[in-house]
Amino acid sequence: MNLFDMSLRLNGFPIQKAKHLLKDIQAKNHVEFEAYLESKKQEIVAFHLKQNPFYKNFAKGANPEQWDSIPVMTKRDLQQPLKSRLSDNVTLKNVYINKTSGSSGDPFIFAKDKFCHALTWAIIQNRFRWFHLDFSTSKQARFYGIPLDKKGFYKEKLKDFISNRTRFNVFDLSDVALKRNLKKFETTSFDYINGYTSSIVQFAKFLNKENVVLKQVCPTLKACMVTSEMLFENDKKLMETQFGVPIINEYGASELDLIAFENPDGEWQVNSETLFVEILDDKNNVLPYGKEGRIVITSLYNKAQPFIRYEIGDIGTLSKKSTLKKPILEKLIGRTNHMVILPSGKKAAGLTFYYITKSIIEDDGHIKEFVIEQLELDSFRIIYVSNKELSTEKIKKISIEIEKYLEKGLTIVFERQDNLIRSKSGKLKQFTSYLNKNT
Repeated sequence: MNLFDMSLRLNGFPIQKAKHLLKDIQAKNHVEFEAYLESKKQEIVAFHLKQNPFYKNFAKGANPEQWDSIPVMTKRDLQQPLKSRLSDNVTLKNVYINKTSGSSGDPFIFAKDKFCHALTWAIIQNRFRWFHLDFSTSKQARFYGIPLDKKGFYKEKLKDFISNRTRFNVFDLSDVALKRNLKKFETTSFDYINGYTSSIVQFAKFLNKENVVLKQVCPTLKACMVTSEMLFENDKKLMETQFGVPIINEYGASELDLIAFENPDGEWQVNSETLFVEILDDKNNVLPYGKEGRIVITSLYNKAQPFIRYEIGDIGTLSKKSTLKKPILEKLIGRTNHMVILPSGKKAAGLTFYYITKSIIEDDGHIKEFVIEQLELDSFRIIYVSNKELSTEKIKKISIEIEKYLEKGLTIVFERQDNLIRSKSGKLKQFTSYLNKNT
């Protein structure tokens, strides 16, 4: 057994049992899988209706055999003391406990039973093997944040050691720091890169400026996996060019599992082994494949607390090519609470606004990063990092495009800064609306 698996086992997570179950699930044909999925859906609902006082009260009238009778739960429903959400015979000492990042605006502490958490790692390791990577032995270049308190810092450093990874500072993306990163790649046999999209994109831009292809200075490099933030197509192409390896898009949620992972065919394959993913309209009706709506997810194995028809806060589309066994996430639009609301009443995903600007602003060549804030219904601020001010011509072009895609009469102010403020975890929030805070 490898070091990572051994650490899981020593902490009470039955990783071998989880791997065996995963193998059995994946071996099922489509007919067998459909029966398995229906059985697990009913089983997890029935369990929590019987064993979880919180869910019994929340899901009054729910019938495990009638899926449309199962209510949709939101993050707000779960924002109460964790002890009040735990199932019978579950204590804070015999579960895995963590907290969500709060990127949705509704953070909370959650629990997973130990077998459910072991399944999460079994899924992750399985997906890594798609690209001939071993989660324990393959050397990882990790672009993530790290807690700055002493206990949290050394805990993450221990995890880095066990997981064979080197962590890079995502809070310093200056050329000096990125040059140090490049030196590390020149002297270390990294197998893959993993981390926040925005930070890795900045490293790719630096390599482009230096005319360096990373694979040429680090020949062992096999892949780059990005997570936690939106990956835009032009950024993906840039990274593919500058890294010289496949760019793999990951979508997950700490309270659930790995939700989707780009497979070797370039499809964003949804985790159907341990999750059931639905796309719902505003009235909680299930939408057919190909239609855009709210992403709602059921954790099929978490018995510590319920995540049943749980609205994660994202908008997306499942491809028409999807099947129950192999759902494909065709599109991830962004957070439901990251919407642009305009004076006319029109709504658009906040990242649409960001993308309109991005397609123009980065042609400048001097813009390193930028974020957009909605201050009022008709007022927006674009904060950018650059060594010089945006030209009048560029500002005019951005304003014209915003009017074309959204509407006229909007006030756009531009503000140049030396660096952007990231969250404590190191993530960059590309669009923020302050409307709710102002009303």
